[in-house]
This record gives sequence, C-alpha cells and structure tokens, in this order.
Amino acid sequence: MGVDPSRRALLKGRLEYSSALRPPWTRDEPEFLANCSQCGDCLQACETSIIVRDVAGFPQVDFQRGECTFCRACVDACEENIFRDPEREPPWRHVADIGPACLGPQGVYCRSCGESCEAGAIRFSFNAQRVPEPSVDTEACNGCGACVSVCPARAVVVGPLGPSHSARLQSTRLQEPS
Repeated sequence: MGVDPSRRALLKGRLEYSSALRPPWTRDEPEFLANCSQCGDCLQACETSIIVRDVAGFPQVDFQRGECTFCRACVDACEENIFRDPEREPPWRHVADIGPACLGPQGVYCRSCGESCEAGAIRFSFNAQRVPEPSVDTEACNGCGACVSVCPARAVVVGPLGPSHSARLQSTRLQEPS
C-alpha cells in the first residue's frame, strides 16, 4: 500500500497535495498513488534520468534534467499496477505551454525551444517590426519536454492540455495567412 500524500501534506501543514507530472503511461493520479510502492525502479530505468522523486517520494518527471524519449523503460521496470498499456494508449495528454517570461514578446531573439522540438510543434510568427514569437501546435506536440530545459528564461512548461492551450491555438490560427 502506498503513502497517502493528502494525509502526509496535512501533517506537514499543507492542506493540498499538488499533482506532479508523472512518468508517461501512468494511470490517473488516485490509482497511481494507491498502487505505487515508491520502489524507485522507474527512476533507475529512465535512460534520460528525468524521473525523480517528488516531495512525497513518488516518481515525477523533471524536464529541467532533459527530455522523455518514450522508451518505455519505466513501464518495463515497474512491477506495480501503475501504468497503462503503452501499445494501446498514448504516453500522456500533456503538451508544452510557453509562458509570459518568453524572451520573444520582450523583443529578444531566441529560438531555443523551436530548435529543440523534433516534432516541429513550436512555430514562430514573423513580422518585420518585431522578433519571432513562439507558439505551440498542440496537435503536433507530444509533450516530450525537449523544449523545457533549453529555454533560458524558463518560460516553457509541460502540462495537461487545457482551455488556455485551446484559446492560444485558436488565436494563432486566426492570425496565420490563408
């Protein structure tokens, strides 16, 4: 039986447990927490060493350390019932999001995130009066996190696809020439 992070958080004076980005193919958070023994096998198996322990001791992904290659080593190493079937399911439904600290809108030329994106999901809008500004094509983004650690402003995060992504994608499409 795993540790109940909400109880641990209460005992440490924190009323809520913040949900961390779990390794690819993990089940929903309650099922993951109930079944993960915190053995660390997935941490040892990760070829890019991006899986680390969160504050409660559970595995989480830290894209500041590198990117996910979706090699499935974490799934293969785990003996618990915390992963979905990688043959039938996508690794996760997370995408990159570029925040307000991005250098482009501040007039500083930087294309680090786009140059590291093998999927080609980060595109740049060009205008003769300003430097290129990045946007994320959420349909092309696989959430690998390659763009996170290379960002000098730490403006890129990977998280669940949400309304902010949809609104940003829609406004980008409206601005593109036909």
